[in-house]
Amino acid sequence: MWKSILSILLVVALCQSVSARSKLNYDRDIRPILSETCFACHGPDEQTRQAEFRLDIANDHFIALLSPGDPDDSELAQRIVTDDDNLRMPPMDSKKQLTSAQIEMIKQWIKEGAQIEGHWAWNAPSKAALPRIQNKRWARNAIDYFIKEQLDGQKMRPSAQANKLTLIRRVSLDVRGLPPSPQEVNQFLEDESTAAYESMVERMLSSKHYGERMAQDWLDLSRYGDTNGYHADSHRDMWLYRDYVINAFNSNKPYDRFMIENVAGDLLADANQETRIASGFNRNVTFNEEGGADPDEFYVAYAIDRAN
Repeated sequence: MWKSILSILLVVALCQSVSARSKLNYDRDIRPILSETCFACHGPDEQTRQAEFRLDIANDHFIALLSPGDPDDSELAQRIVTDDDNLRMPPMDSKKQLTSAQIEMIKQWIKEGAQIEGHWAWNAPSKAALPRIQNKRWARNAIDYFIKEQLDGQKMRPSAQANKLTLIRRVSLDVRGLPPSPQEVNQFLEDESTAAYESMVERMLSSKHYGERMAQDWLDLSRYGDTNGYHADSHRDMWLYRDYVINAFNSNKPYDRFMIENVAGDLLADANQETRIASGFNRNVTFNEEGGADPDEFYVAYAIDRAN
């Protein structure tokens, strides 16, 4: 599963990029604008919410402002373009103003039907239709269609295919974080079969250095460190957790199992030494040993850091 995640993310990103050009998406294109300029007064915080009106959820009041398909009849569109200071949103004293590009994007979204799809993570994946492209013979697989569609839109031509020496260098640095050895280069150059590239990639994925390279981003995000971070920055032993993450990638551990073990590996019914080490994820936070530190304050700080 781990080794297929990169391909899945690439396809999702490409499909989203294509759809962005053909039709605006609320969660990707519109919600960030509202979050930046409107949620302070019309968002989830009850203490700051004005007029008991929310724009952060698809409630009846929000939908009533839209008039899908007709921005000229939409009160939301009218409120963001009016010259009346008493009606214009966001108000002048909020210090949050929409740009002309953001206004046009909101109006275009309303014109397209003002659909509020919800976050993409809650929607079941669906196979996208292949876009129309120039020179179909260039495409070797379905992903190439999406790449070529983007290139066509930018009036760009695909680069010529890289030579084998360049290919193995790119793959090795991307997958293992290391340049290829002379022996690996020679093996790839001498392989004239149609499966030469695929075989080379498989050898890279089978390397122990694959897990080391892939683990870097996760360890950074999980605040991995061999010191506590605060005050005297004293030492702590966390290398067992680091090795667990590396081995998880190298053994192709399923992502859902990996997450469960990180969050609560010590509480599992079948907990063992490996899963208990995995729960060291919760100890990766910076830790304050200063005598004057407020325990309650940092209890909250650690919980926020774990959530982040």
